[in-house]
Order: sequence, then C-alpha cells, then structure tokens
Amino acid sequence: MSKQILVVDDEVGIRELLAEILFDEGYQIHLAENAEQARAFRHEHEPDLVLLDIWMPDTDGVTLLKEWVEQDLLTMPVVMMSGHGTIETAVEATLIGAVDFLEKPISMQKLLNTVAKAIREGAPRPPMVVAETEVSQKFTVEIGGATKQFLLPLDLPLREAREHFDAIYFDYHLQMEAGNVSRVAEKIGVERTHLHRKLKQLGIKVIKKSGESES
Repeated sequence: MSKQILVVDDEVGIRELLAEILFDEGYQIHLAENAEQARAFRHEHEPDLVLLDIWMPDTDGVTLLKEWVEQDLLTMPVVMMSGHGTIETAVEATLIGAVDFLEKPISMQKLLNTVAKAIREGAPRPPMVVAETEVSQKFTVEIGGATKQFLLPLDLPLREAREHFDAIYFDYHLQMEAGNVSRVAEKIGVERTHLHRKLKQLGIKVIKKSGESES
C-alpha cells in the first residue's frame, strides 16, 4: 500500500508541484491550503508524513505543530517548509517535534531524500515531561510481623536526600534490633560511638523495647 502524505501550504502552485512530484514517486497525496483543513484531515486520518508550511495566513505551521503535540496527534513525522525561515524557527520546530526542515525553493532530489528518510525513521519519540511536583519513593518492609512504610523524597538536593535515606536506614535497623544500638552497629559495620553521633545528628531518639531511652 502506498504511503500517504499530507501537503499543507497556502500557495496553490507549491501544493500542486509537490503533489505532482510525490505522486509520480508512488505516494498517495492529500492537500490542505491552511491549518483548518489540515486539522480536519488529521482528526479523520493518520498520514505517514506531513509536509507543513510555516507561514500561513490563519494559523502558522509551528502553532499547528504545537497543537498536535498537545493533543497527542503528532504520531507521524512532520517536515516543516519555508521560503524565508530562519535557523531559529527551524530549531524551534525541531524541538517541538518536527523531524526536518526544507527551505524553499525545494529541489526535487532534496524533497525526495527528505521524504524517504522521514517516512523510514517515523515520528520522533515524545519528549519526556516531568511535572514540577513532589516526587517520592515508597518502601514497604515487614518488621516483627508488622508492615511499615517509609517515604523517601527524591526531588531534594543530594545532601538532604541522603539525610532522609540515612534516617530511614537507621530507623529500620533500630526497629529490627529492638532499639539495641550495639547490635545495629555490629550488623551494619560501624563503631558504636560513630553510630550514636550519627543518630544524634539525624535527631533519632533510640527507644528500647523496655520503653527507656538509650543515652
């Protein structure tokens, strides 16, 4: 089955020229003269490639590209086209999700090479978006037959995150050893005096099962 290409350009001469060249190469061509027609086509179909002009009278190509990204409709490769585009515009479009950029006037060989490469490689991987919210990892362990959860924040500076981890680590071992600092020190391989200093630094108060605090 022949690959489908949507050509979006407000200049009828360019649309027809590109359509003729690509049709002769065996591609199935669809035409749109503005962003509105391109939107309507994309909502009904998923072409194998879109050739998208940047400068159009109603909505420019970069804005339309952003819309497709936001609506999860950028599932096909998009090659931007412009007769007076700048490097900045080309870079912006590429960062948004375009796979290539063609400068007008477009030579036939450049067009065919770019189209073949874009279809072969497919749509770009969507960018990873990390929400600026608190991120944490939850650990669930069993201590003495009971289940306990520890929450480790991951969106902190390394030093603060390490202090949180140390507090969870020592708290876990103290509970496993019923608050016996000597056994914990032996188990984790540190000096008892060093462990006492670390617990004090972290603000961990050692309570033995008898209910008394260990000095």
